[in-house]
Amino acid sequence: MKLYPESAASQLEFDKVKALLKEHCKTEYGKTKSDNLRIHTRKDYIDLELRQSYEFKMLLLQGQYFPNDFTFNISKEIKLLGIAGATLGGDELMQVRKLCENMGSVFRWFDYERRTAYPSLAKVIEHTYYEKVIVELIDEVLDETGTVKDNASDDLQKIRMSLFRKRNELRRTFDKVLAKLAKAGYSADIDESFSSGRRVVAVFSEHKRQVKGILHGESDSRKTAFIEPEETIELNNEVFSLENEERREVQRILKELTGKLSVYASLLKAYLDIVGEFDFIRGKAKLAVDMNGELPNLIDKAHIELKHAYHPLLFLYNKSSNKKTVPVDITLNEKDRILVISGPNAGGKTVTMKTIGLNQLMLQSGLLVPVHPTSQMGIFKQLFIHIGDTQSLEFELSTYSSHLMHMKHFIEVANGKTLFFIDELGSGSDPNLGGAFAEVIMEELGRRHAMGIVTTHYLNLKVMANHTQGIINGAMAFDEKNLQPMYKLIVGKPGSSYTFSIAERIGLPQHLINRARKLVDDEHFKLDKLLNNTEQNLQQLDKEKIELSRVLKENERLKKEMERVIDKESHLQRVELLKHQNKIAEERIAYLKDMERKLKQVVLDWRKSENKNEVIKHLQDLLFEKKEKHVVNKLARKVDKKYAELQVQITVGSLVKLKKNYQVGEVKEIRGKRAIVQIGVIPMNVGLDDLVAVEQLHAPEPKK
Repeated sequence: MKLYPESAASQLEFDKVKALLKEHCKTEYGKTKSDNLRIHTRKDYIDLELRQSYEFKMLLLQGQYFPNDFTFNISKEIKLLGIAGATLGGDELMQVRKLCENMGSVFRWFDYERRTAYPSLAKVIEHTYYEKVIVELIDEVLDETGTVKDNASDDLQKIRMSLFRKRNELRRTFDKVLAKLAKAGYSADIDESFSSGRRVVAVFSEHKRQVKGILHGESDSRKTAFIEPEETIELNNEVFSLENEERREVQRILKELTGKLSVYASLLKAYLDIVGEFDFIRGKAKLAVDMNGELPNLIDKAHIELKHAYHPLLFLYNKSSNKKTVPVDITLNEKDRILVISGPNAGGKTVTMKTIGLNQLMLQSGLLVPVHPTSQMGIFKQLFIHIGDTQSLEFELSTYSSHLMHMKHFIEVANGKTLFFIDELGSGSDPNLGGAFAEVIMEELGRRHAMGIVTTHYLNLKVMANHTQGIINGAMAFDEKNLQPMYKLIVGKPGSSYTFSIAERIGLPQHLINRARKLVDDEHFKLDKLLNNTEQNLQQLDKEKIELSRVLKENERLKKEMERVIDKESHLQRVELLKHQNKIAEERIAYLKDMERKLKQVVLDWRKSENKNEVIKHLQDLLFEKKEKHVVNKLARKVDKKYAELQVQITVGSLVKLKKNYQVGEVKEIRGKRAIVQIGVIPMNVGLDDLVAVEQLHAPEPKK
């Protein structure tokens, strides 16, 4: 992305974001990449880096472990591997082993399921492979401390065996010499020491001539002399010679191992880049967690549709101070390309501009941004910015001259892929003349299809935005009652500067304010007052809208609660109905069982009785029992005691009895030849022929 001026990224505080990212990186690769963070313009690059950051963020939030533990910078060691004749030491080779071991863990982590779940992260290792031979070669030669093993070669094994024997022999001989000197009273308090790698005895200086051997020196006080005993000189020479042979053999083995590993120099370089890349991705993910970064929808055209967008650095600052940050909602597209923001000073116009610009730079750098996930963000190839006083002493330019120079570059270079930000367009000159130039500049930027944001206090720009296609007005909300900015962007209307309101609130003498009002053009004052009143009315409407939304939500909650209660009541009614039906079914089953028992008895009587006619008569009485006027079952008797039958027409409100089961209820509705009867809590649909009207009998008065 082309930036203008060169300080554009710094003006948007992008360097602070890079510094925060660098703090999260542990490897030199990640820190270097943070310092030189690239701003891409190709959708595939941006999309891949965003998705890698998003996938790693999910790993962090889910508490999953990812094995990117190698953080050492061994680029020099790997570079040496590619140089013929170079030799790496044991410690350096162990670092190479740790790198390979870490890469093995990374490749094992990416099993089939994880490659499917995290495809963007898997692309980091897509074009490489894990070579276990590197670890095997190192393990053949070095132990876990980085020391060359005894069996690394036959010669080394022989040398170390001989060295072991000679050192033991030297130790025994030396101990004898020490014992003899101690017995003679020649040895000093420290007994022995080492000089130039050779073992020497410490004797009092006055006895040094009585001890045969080589004098290696004396202490600073000259009270102690260090002598290599004559008996150990030859042994010391042999040990010294064997140690030199050991060093030469170890050096040869390490050189041979380095040569074998040199063929893997490019692969090891790739490994180091991979662990660095994962460290860089992890840094981006941690930064996203800190600032609540999300993955918006990325589209390959100039477009901005931000929902609940926060200024990343302001969000972090307020988060640490437990303060609330007001988000921004803004849309710039092919139809509405330029937003003119007006409103009082310190109301948040510049912060709003920087919020859009910084989020755009972060997105095109592959960083997740603090916006709602449903936001849509496009790709721009140029970003121009002009904020603050740009007076140039170097070129002896005034503020306005410098301002015009920047505007000249804007209108000459801008195109449909340009995103620009201009703070206080036209300021620094006569308001009428500066305002005229500002209109021309905005018209030209709109004609070139550039997209951007302009802040201003000029009324003519507010009027222009209201009737010019492609340019829209916006205002920063202001609480006039409490004289406090609300830091909220309202798109679609211009804002007042609240000049006189602020003057009155801070206590400026009223006569001065009145004089100032008289000096202002009457139409100008009326327009600013109109904007003031309109903004306050819209704020009131917003409050009422919020309250209405709350009431609607409450009504919806009550509606759901009522539906739940109705469903519960219907369920209880169904349960009661089922209980009633089950009761009837139980009575029917009991009747059938009794009938079965009686019929079996009839069959037995038929077989035993000689008077068959009597049995037949009994069977007829059983099967064709005549209806009696008074029922004999318990329920019927109970109902007849309480209710008397009436020979009247059944109407709504009548008390009726069901002929079949003697239930009593009230008629709620008549539908043709059927009626809805309320029996307890259960409404039943019953034919009129199955009902008889009744009235409740008065209970007899108790006897005195």
